[in-house]
Amino acid sequence: MDTPWPRTIPDEATLEEVLSRPDPALVSDLAAVPGDILVLGAAGKMGPTLCRLARRADPARRVIAVARWTEPGLRERMESWGIECRTADLSDDAALAALPDAPNVIFMAARKFGSTGNEALTWAMNVLLPARVAARWAASRIVFFSTGNVLPLVPLASGGADEGVPPAPVGEYAASCLGRERVFQHAAATRGTPCFGIRLNYAIDLRYGVLHDLALKLASGTPIPLAMGHANVIWQGDANAWILRALRHADATCPVLNVTGPETLSIRWAATQLATRMDVEPHFVGEEAPNALLSNAARAFGVFGYPRVPVALLLDWVADWVRDGGRSLGRATKFEVRDGRF
Repeated sequence: MDTPWPRTIPDEATLEEVLSRPDPALVSDLAAVPGDILVLGAAGKMGPTLCRLARRADPARRVIAVARWTEPGLRERMESWGIECRTADLSDDAALAALPDAPNVIFMAARKFGSTGNEALTWAMNVLLPARVAARWAASRIVFFSTGNVLPLVPLASGGADEGVPPAPVGEYAASCLGRERVFQHAAATRGTPCFGIRLNYAIDLRYGVLHDLALKLASGTPIPLAMGHANVIWQGDANAWILRALRHADATCPVLNVTGPETLSIRWAATQLATRMDVEPHFVGEEAPNALLSNAARAFGVFGYPRVPVALLLDWVADWVRDGGRSLGRATKFEVRDGRF
């Protein structure tokens, strides 16, 4: 089942197939948490292939994807993968109540971009909604998304902030995400709900992500800003596999782990590597700051192992994808933001 990776990914059908390839570790961990998997907020960047990955890892399992389904054709595509799709506005308590019970819940709904200027909605989506979800599925295992943005910028030589570094969110988006963590921690402590938090930064798909953002700038001749000169990245397929495997590790202590790749990736180096592959000249603006938003994921590696897809292959895939006109989701990562305003 764990097949060699292709040298290039020519189209979205191939991309989504590669993103949803399960490995034996995922199959084993899912076998330890039987029952339906309910994915809330399943129509975002990661949800569709996460649902498909769960189905491919256990074809007999019921996977229920919940979203508003605003992207044309997405619901139909996911249904063709054997995923049961439900339409619901998660901010509506009646809609939450009408959704099925499930022993396994993946909570992916969140708000990031557009937070500045609409802070109240950001807090409602990132804190109030998680509180309702935690109450509605109090007896379920819940894996929820957080973000590395809850952590402070750290010196480059630090190796990244690990889970022992006290959160110090900058900006309302990051603060509201810390609020989400606290809501689920409270549910675990007071109701015994088994929870697990994923502090993710940054997932890589060929249609979005840090490397995609860099490749788009290179293709257009746009100078690449270097102030946030380093980042962490992880292949979306690996991140999704770990998110599903986290169901096995959810418990009433509500562990929260950093999920990313092992490298402290230099933006200058990554852009230069992409430029060589794309046969373009890179242009830069500014200089690298002595600190950056960096996560140390050593604890996650201890639980899940290392990512299967290396950065060198990601660079090949992204360079080919952007150079050949592959589709972009139009959702810039904004990894270069240092003031927390998204």
